Amino acid sequence: MAKFKLIVSDPVTGKSSASEVEGARAQALIGRSLGETIDGSHLGIAPSRLLISGGCDRNGVPMRGDVHGGVKKYIVLSSGPGFRPNRHGERRRKLVRGRTITDETFQINFTIQKEAKPEPKPQPEIKPAEAPKPETKPAERKVTAKPRPRKTEKKAAKKTK
Repeated sequence: MAKFKLIVSDPVTGKSSASEVEGARAQALIGRSLGETIDGSHLGIAPSRLLISGGCDRNGVPMRGDVHGGVKKYIVLSSGPGFRPNRHGERRRKLVRGRTITDETFQINFTIQKEAKPEPKPQPEIKPAEAPKPETKPAERKVTAKPRPRKTEKKAAKKTK
């Protein structure tokens, strides 16, 4: 039977809570992948939407969203989960686990998502018909600056070959 440690983070308050699930509730998580949103009431957590944001196995090998499946793989990393570079531009081959939750997953990290409630659409107000207003012409602009004198003479271009 699968058994998982769940870490649920609330970005609004900045707090996180830990719990464990096993049995049928844990089986519901197998096959899910990072980035999926699930209903928290299925896991026995407050009724809210939860985003699967990460996890690791018993040895501490982190899950990465860019590795398909639930297998362990050595990949070249320059940043992100599984590697923190010591200097700029450093890359290294590290062991990571895929994005799919399997029986070998030990810990799963969740983030509480805000539920976007649809805003009621405002009803357009009905106004009584008004008589059309006569069109007004824009006022003529007065020119106050003196016009600049134009140069009439052009310099002859020199042709050299």
